[in-house]
Amino acid sequence: MAISGEETELTFGRAEALILFEMLADVYEKSEVKISNPAQRLALVRLHGALEKALVEPFMPEYRKLVEEAESLLTAQFGAE
Repeated sequence: MAISGEETELTFGRAEALILFEMLADVYEKSEVKISNPAQRLALVRLHGALEKALVEPFMPEYRKLVEEAESLLTAQFGAE
């Protein structure tokens, strides 16, 4: 299979989307994740941009609370408290 410019569609829950959006924002602000090449950085930038387009929550006044709710929901689903 050759890699081309075609797109891939992903489907996941709103809670996962919020947590990924927040996590990627932290990557840029804190630079704690080792990115070993420009392709990885571009892939993360594009994922963050796609999440930003899909989510309205980051622009809502109660965004912090929504992220906390998403964290609690996913933590409970994972089975770790």
